[in-house]
Amino acid sequence: MRATGTDRVVRAARAWVDGAWRAADVHVRDGRVVDVVDVVGPGPVPAGVDVHALADDEVLLPGLVDSHVHVNDPGRTAWEGFASATRAAAAGGVTTLVDMPLNSVPPTTTVAALDAKRAAAAGRLTVDVAFWGGAVPENLGTLGPLHAAGVRGFKAFLVPSGVEEFGHLDDAQLGAALAEVAALGTVLVVHAEDPASLVPAPGPDGALGPRYADFLASRPPASERVAVARVLDGVRRAGARVHVLHLSDAGALPLLRAAKADGLPVTVETCPHYLTLRAEDVPDGATQFKCCPPIRDAANQDLLWEAVLDGTVDAVVSDHSPSTTDLKHVRGGDFGLSWGGVAGLQLGLAVVWTAARARGVPLDALLPAFTTGPARVAGLDDRGVIAVGAPAHLVAFAPEQPFVVDARALEHRNPDTPYDGAALVGVPRTVWLHGEVVVADARVVRPGTGRMLPPAGSRA
Repeated sequence: MRATGTDRVVRAARAWVDGAWRAADVHVRDGRVVDVVDVVGPGPVPAGVDVHALADDEVLLPGLVDSHVHVNDPGRTAWEGFASATRAAAAGGVTTLVDMPLNSVPPTTTVAALDAKRAAAAGRLTVDVAFWGGAVPENLGTLGPLHAAGVRGFKAFLVPSGVEEFGHLDDAQLGAALAEVAALGTVLVVHAEDPASLVPAPGPDGALGPRYADFLASRPPASERVAVARVLDGVRRAGARVHVLHLSDAGALPLLRAAKADGLPVTVETCPHYLTLRAEDVPDGATQFKCCPPIRDAANQDLLWEAVLDGTVDAVVSDHSPSTTDLKHVRGGDFGLSWGGVAGLQLGLAVVWTAARARGVPLDALLPAFTTGPARVAGLDDRGVIAVGAPAHLVAFAPEQPFVVDARALEHRNPDTPYDGAALVGVPRTVWLHGEVVVADARVVRPGTGRMLPPAGSRA
């Protein structure tokens, strides 16, 4: 046995290891997995070693990875913040997240801004955190130092981002960004909507009123399809690796499937809200459902599910993008003026698993999109796995435990989510970070022990 010097053992009758369920003893030393031993009945354990045996109704998962989180810190900490966001992540079974370069102030578009971000995060993390950089018109041609400083890649918008300090790229700038990213050997993650395809609000102040149908019509499916086609054309020219963010339009899937079949270096994500919420169910004025691109109809949702299950969609991630309640519900729920973003970091696995269970989809069919998929997108290949040498990030998950969402009881800073009152199943009861329990009995018990991840190639 390779597990000499083991600190602790986590024992499970069903553990997700190497893409399959197996009985296993996971041996941990100094925060890393040092052995995974097949077990039928109690396995041998060195004397004096703590053993945590999962309950009969629990399965052992690798810590989840969420590669799309807006922490908004520093600068907009009333919206969220590293302390609250990482507690929410841990409570949802997420042990590694990657922070988006906006909506913090300053955005992460310079080395100085990345330093400010790290200073804001220091000592306040309950899970491990990495950072995306931003590609904006002002910093094109100078991405190299930010890449060297440790960002996992670069985020770009093709439409206005919603905040003035983070500009979007036109066609020529997109081409320049792709060429620069290709030369650096990193990835461009793209908010792919086409500005010319959007339908502007009729009023001078951008108001649309409270009807969800009017908001949905303002961001038609064509906006995503046109933008995805532009991105893929750019990949063919530049050879850059690209990740398509928060796909909501299933009509773009044939383009992405063809690109993958041609061997293009492209990945794609969707989000829990696109897989579980439907346009026909969104009440007028319920701007907690507003996000960009928008939640679309049930037929579209069915096609997204097919893409998750056949592997076209590589990752299911939260796109957690909260704001204060006053910004989320402007003029009693005007879909043109209210902030667009769904708060759901703590609930991603539960809401998708609840929907999957209703569709007859097994839990194992979802797990790659919550673990190894987003880990690969961000170049974090030792995350989302239970394997020798990987960080001991583990989750004892009770897939059949029911609960009802109370937005006020979530770890998110602002109690504003479209899932409030939802009846869900699936509870992360115990979460280990670097081998130490940070969630016990579904409550965060050890905040502030997460780490900031170093540049690619370093070990943490």
